[in-house]
Amino acid sequence: MNNPLQQDKLQDKKSRIIGYDVARSLAIIGMVMVNYKVVMAASEKGSEWLVWLVGLLDGRAAATFVILAGVGISMLSHKGRANQDKEQIRKNQKMLFKRAVFLFVVGLLYTPLWPADILHFYGVYIAIAALLLTISDRQLWLGATGLSLAFLILAFIFDYEKGWDFSTLTYLDFWTFSGMFRHIFFNGFHPVIPWLAFILIGMWLGRQEVDNIQIRKRIFWMGFSMVALAETLSFILVRKFSGEIASIFTTTPMPPMPLYILAGAGTSIIIIMLCLEITFRYPNSRIFPPLVATGQLALTLYVAHVVIGMGFLEIIGRLENQTLSFAIISAAIFSTLAIIFSYYWKKRFQHGPLEWVIRKITTG
Repeated sequence: MNNPLQQDKLQDKKSRIIGYDVARSLAIIGMVMVNYKVVMAASEKGSEWLVWLVGLLDGRAAATFVILAGVGISMLSHKGRANQDKEQIRKNQKMLFKRAVFLFVVGLLYTPLWPADILHFYGVYIAIAALLLTISDRQLWLGATGLSLAFLILAFIFDYEKGWDFSTLTYLDFWTFSGMFRHIFFNGFHPVIPWLAFILIGMWLGRQEVDNIQIRKRIFWMGFSMVALAETLSFILVRKFSGEIASIFTTTPMPPMPLYILAGAGTSIIIIMLCLEITFRYPNSRIFPPLVATGQLALTLYVAHVVIGMGFLEIIGRLENQTLSFAIISAAIFSTLAIIFSYYWKKRFQHGPLEWVIRKITTG
């Protein structure tokens, strides 16, 4: 095991790992594309190959986003854990609890504009993760596995469709206590059970010495094996069974069955490892600074893609009932403008607008 001084140096290295920011930028771009096609009801309004290609992002971009949040939590708490400094760990937990409350409240306020909001889920994920900072790697994986299996059990006991009007993707009783609780923990867009598994996997990933190429390779092939296993089993079992039994073996995000968690986590790990690999190989490439800036403004851009992006499309009457091609072009235009904005914003300011607010509120 590294001594505390070596651990501090490792933390300093980790704080400069731009590959995570690049991966986060790709995740936010992927989420924008998925959300635009959903709100435009364009998921099936395109050629078969395009529908399939864009469909690969469903639930995978958001999973990558959440796993990277777990990575950030481990990096934030690294020094305290490495030195077994209980006071430092308590400070980290206090900061995380403040951020959790901020994101939960902002997410709820944002929900009337964007019902598929992930921020209020984020708040709950982070609050729970704050309590688990010091658990072992093995316990993180056991927790992720347990959450995946727990959802499967809950899906047999409770009605997954309760509260939903799937024809309009509207949650009818969200603003009641029981409806909100059910939505957050069981059958919302990103329910804590099992989506917290992604945070736990991210926390494990954030503990790994990814500046070591051999470790990166092992993690990459682990992710590849997870995807291969999940997709192979899904392909075989969905065709073997029918009806509700077949739905147990899907890798689609709703409902988030165990094979989806396995495939989503594996896909995210592959993307993150590829981003780390290329940024370690070519650290001075001019391609990376705009993407790094975009990843660092992810919270601001997440809100902006609805408030500004979708808001503009609604004003010009192009938000509903569009083709998949139009949704992709719209997402691409917003993402391009977001990258340009982020790059020049970071040249002048250390933090993004909403990133500055959350730091101001939670670090005081």
